[in-house]
Amino acid sequence: MVEDERTGASRGSCPGAGGSPRAIAIALALIVLLILAGFYLELVTNLVYNYNTIVPPVAPLGALFVLAALNPLLARRRRSLSRRELLTTYVLTTVGAPLMAHGTVMWFLSSPGIGWRYYARVAPHWEPAFFDLVPTWFSPTETVAVDGFFLGNTPVPWAAWAMPLAAWTGFFAALFLANLFLMLLLQRRWITEERLTFPIAQIPLETVAGGEAAARLPAARMFWIGLAAAALLCLQDDLPSIWPALPRLPLWGLRVMEWRQVGPLAGLGDIWLTIMPWTIALAYLVPKDLSFSGWFFYVVRVLLCTIAIAAGATPRRPEEWRDTSFPAPEYQGGGAVIALGLLALWAGRHHLYCAVRSALARRSATTEAEPTASPWVVLGLALAVTYLVVFCAWAGSRLVVAAALIGLILFYHMVWGRLRAENGMSFIAFPLSVNDMLTRPLGTAAFRPAEMMMITATRWAYWPGWGETCEVVTGASLDGLKIAEAARIGQRRLAALMVGAFVFALAVSIAVALSGSYHYGFQNLYQRGGWLESSVQGGGARIYDSLANPSGPSGSAFVALGSGVGLTFALSAMRMRFWWWPLHPVGYLVANVWGSQWWWCPLFIGWALKTLVVRYGGLRLYQKTVPMAIGAIVGNQLSDLIWPLVLWLARR
Repeated sequence: MVEDERTGASRGSCPGAGGSPRAIAIALALIVLLILAGFYLELVTNLVYNYNTIVPPVAPLGALFVLAALNPLLARRRRSLSRRELLTTYVLTTVGAPLMAHGTVMWFLSSPGIGWRYYARVAPHWEPAFFDLVPTWFSPTETVAVDGFFLGNTPVPWAAWAMPLAAWTGFFAALFLANLFLMLLLQRRWITEERLTFPIAQIPLETVAGGEAAARLPAARMFWIGLAAAALLCLQDDLPSIWPALPRLPLWGLRVMEWRQVGPLAGLGDIWLTIMPWTIALAYLVPKDLSFSGWFFYVVRVLLCTIAIAAGATPRRPEEWRDTSFPAPEYQGGGAVIALGLLALWAGRHHLYCAVRSALARRSATTEAEPTASPWVVLGLALAVTYLVVFCAWAGSRLVVAAALIGLILFYHMVWGRLRAENGMSFIAFPLSVNDMLTRPLGTAAFRPAEMMMITATRWAYWPGWGETCEVVTGASLDGLKIAEAARIGQRRLAALMVGAFVFALAVSIAVALSGSYHYGFQNLYQRGGWLESSVQGGGARIYDSLANPSGPSGSAFVALGSGVGLTFALSAMRMRFWWWPLHPVGYLVANVWGSQWWWCPLFIGWALKTLVVRYGGLRLYQKTVPMAIGAIVGNQLSDLIWPLVLWLARR
């Protein structure tokens, strides 16, 4: 048999060897270890931010690198792991370990009900009518259980949490299954037919070389040059935290111009020079029209804000422009999300129709090579979605509202997965969340009190941000399917293993989060600068305000959203009609999200480097430098993995 040059697997060999018992055991052990480490390093000591969830995930990628480095030593005793086993371990770890983060399980536990009951003490006008509307099974209601969660120094009242955990973990599991089945339906279209690049999935694939005998780290010199360069850049940024006298070039952001609070120049905001190696390397890997469009449309956004201020609008930073007045960048970005999702569904409509029809007719192939047509996938998606809709109806929502909420949540997850598959830009935060999409154009008066509570209680399930549920639930699963296809791992078996890893990690994460919260106190844990605490507290205030002061439909919101939809459709049409068209619709979305004030600079640097390399060295030189970009991403993430340990040892 001939060995596949890319995967290291033998052509004609039977796929599926990756899910060996030892690979599963290693993955489960890593999940437990990384969940414990993530809670301590991110939430207790604040030594690192998004330990498990930065794209690509820091801790799982670091664990894969370490295993691949140690694997040749095991080969001497004939106990080495194959490439498939290492990649299976990585996939299962990325599905499970990122659940332990401030934006996932911690938000999941603190959001529905318990936070409203605790923070209502500073807003006594909420009671008693407010809590008469909250289902008793949303969260514990006893004072001891509520106070202990936020103040600490209390044993976990497991009996009080029994019913809420049974209800909400079922919702979380059904959400994961619905997204996994949806990705299984779409993955053949995206992987085989459209051949999307999956840049995030390429990083672990390129990090592990070798075949079935003994996997190892890549031998390419360019990979190691990129890794060393990124690691040294990160080191010079980190060392001053121990020795302040050392010079430092801040990678996350060097402010070259402060915000001017008056006059039209206020529309420029703060101008940041951001040179994060992993983001620059990712911009180097994606198509040039995308990286160009990202920074070009951000310049357009800044210019439009400046013009609006000159015309009489209130001076503010571009990222603070959250209303529907011109240029309404958040609403333009929200419209782009809607349009990109509709375009993805339209492009795959025939594939989805054929897959569902063949599944219902039971004429589908049942081989590992074509799992998308399996009747179990369609049935599983239908059952998971039905459970989610019934759950919302059980909480008091009308069926039409429950279906709209769940449909929009899955729509957001699908768009997030599409961005990750096409260009790796899933690290951006969507400008408008699901509750914004529902309540801003339609108004809160269109919804019943129980529906407003459900929309707010599920914010953790759809918040489209960096390290939140979209990235953890959808991104890891979709990358796992791509890795399985590239490394010839049995997709059906891997999908079953991902479900098991998720359930296991969810149970471990909940146990660790509750034990830690009742020991340290939720208020004493680091939550990204207090963002999570303010979000939980603001959720109750948002519900109360919607009940006390209901708002009506907003025509300006519909117009602003429509402008984003229309412009995205126009950009897509121009891109399909003219091969030379330089503007990418995803770049338009990237420019109109919160955080674009930081992303535009690495996008510009990556685009400029790629343009120079292709112009003066041709595609051959670019292909030779691709391993350097991947090495830079790995080096950046390894630094973020190792440095917290160095700081922890230095402080002891």
